[in-house]
Amino acid sequence: MQNLFEDPDAPYLVLVNDEEQRSLWPARIDIPSGWRVELPATGRRRCLDHIEHHWTDQRPRTLREPRPSAPCATDGGGGESGGRV
Repeated sequence: MQNLFEDPDAPYLVLVNDEEQRSLWPARIDIPSGWRVELPATGRRRCLDHIEHHWTDQRPRTLREPRPSAPCATDGGGGESGGRV
């Protein structure tokens, strides 16, 4: 039996989750919970090209977003080095 994820002639979808991660997904398999269709059924090569073009940073969205920095309790006013050189 051929691997459904490697069939060059099968239709595929591009899925995306809330973390903006993408997945190449065989069109004949149910979409897993937490994922939605970003590119409807088309050829495998077109899906891979879409993923390559739209998913340039593979870190989850929450890791790409800037976080507010918390003040350092040990910072004696000398900046990030804590006053040490």
